[in-house]
Amino acid sequence: RFAVSVGYWKDPYIQYFVRQAKERKAPEINRGNNNSAGLCGAGYYARVHGVSYLIKAFLEKTECNSQVVNLGAGMDTLFWRLKDENLLPRKYFEVDFPMIVARKIHNIKSKPPLSKPIMESHSGDSLLIDSHSLDSSRYSIVGADLRCSADLEEKLKRHGLDTHLPTLLVAECVLVYMTPQQSANLLKWAASTFPVAMVINYEQVNMRDRFGHIMIENLQRRQCSLAGVELCSSLDSQRERLLVNGWDNARAIDMMKVYSFLPQADVKRIEALEFLDEKELFEQLMQHYCICWASKDSSNL
Repeated sequence: RFAVSVGYWKDPYIQYFVRQAKERKAPEINRGNNNSAGLCGAGYYARVHGVSYLIKAFLEKTECNSQVVNLGAGMDTLFWRLKDENLLPRKYFEVDFPMIVARKIHNIKSKPPLSKPIMESHSGDSLLIDSHSLDSSRYSIVGADLRCSADLEEKLKRHGLDTHLPTLLVAECVLVYMTPQQSANLLKWAASTFPVAMVINYEQVNMRDRFGHIMIENLQRRQCSLAGVELCSSLDSQRERLLVNGWDNARAIDMMKVYSFLPQADVKRIEALEFLDEKELFEQLMQHYCICWASKDSSNL
């Protein structure tokens, strides 16, 4: 919310989910990923653009005849932004813990700028909504625990999941909070359920060096443990976990590389927004987060 208010990118919907932050965030946090404590907060410039680039490439390739499943979606606003760009998939699903889902549904119901786009894209029978789930023809939000694939699949199918459609699964700072076995089960389930699928994972990497250890210690001090951090030791370990769990092709790049790929005119614009004197800290932060993506493609998309 703070980064959006400064002008790093446009998101007219985040204001309805997140109150204006009282404290000013440091520029390296807004521009990069998260602060030096490694806290996985709201997406920042490089993360938002990097992940969006891959999502839009998938939607364009499938001509939106596909579905998106946003795992651990939190207060994400992607559905509304895609609708504004006329890039809505056939159906967009969000999954999170029931408590988070209840909060999000409350916000959607009480704020017309959020509920109106859902109603506009809805067709057919009456829209289903209760405290822990919302189901319309194009947008669905489901309360479920990602550690239980059978329950997750059952709830998604009840909300119209079509396993034959090309499917994109997005996980941003989600898998790292699950044990390696739990995230492996989730990735295996996805790879075996959808014949044509892509997964995007954004999270920590290079966590075995000194900087990584400091990030982990800072989190532990806040009673926040990264149960899956051992899989974040390198770009190779990130790729490998996707390949061993049933995905055909996998790639991973750190966020410094993502930053270098972004349109340089826009990078210059955002670099002028706030003075950044900690260039070295910024680079270290960016080297400790990555975007990985993998595909399973029976129809050669």
